[in-house]
Amino acid sequence: MPRQAGVRILYFRHGQSEANVARQISDDPSRIVNLTDTGRVQAQGARDLLSGIELSCAYASEFPRAQQTASILLNGGEFRVDSRINERKSGMDGRSVQEFNDLVRNDPAGFCPPGGESFFDEMQRVKDFMDEMAERHSGGTILAVSHENPILAALALCGQDPAEAALGDIANCEKIEVTWPRS
Repeated sequence: MPRQAGVRILYFRHGQSEANVARQISDDPSRIVNLTDTGRVQAQGARDLLSGIELSCAYASEFPRAQQTASILLNGGEFRVDSRINERKSGMDGRSVQEFNDLVRNDPAGFCPPGGESFFDEMQRVKDFMDEMAERHSGGTILAVSHENPILAALALCGQDPAEAALGDIANCEKIEVTWPRS
């Protein structure tokens, strides 16, 4: 059986949000957390990273900040919403990022907070997204506007140690490119 060509996924983390500034967890898509003015400027600057790239399709998470970023990156063009690239569910919406980091420090990939998901759980969710994208857009390039944790999960799926990936950092509007499935 011939090997599938795979899909090139251009992940972008959303621009700076109100929750980023407050250093608060925002993992409930029904709570409106918007981009800041800085976040809009970051997205406008990141738009150049898509120049000349033909996209098969574009996706954004359910969160307003990701959808606002996608709209700016695509100059108001169309994108689909997919919950599989939502932020990691911590069960700690509105609480401090430091509080969550302190809880997961000893087991960054396996720890599952009450009402939340582990990094391994998130990896499976992101894998389901990437598997479908490889099937649906084989040989193509897609844009996926998401959040730091799901993008770190994608990097773990592509070979990075999950515990190291779970502790990683991705800047607002940073682009991370992966090809799936991996060779």
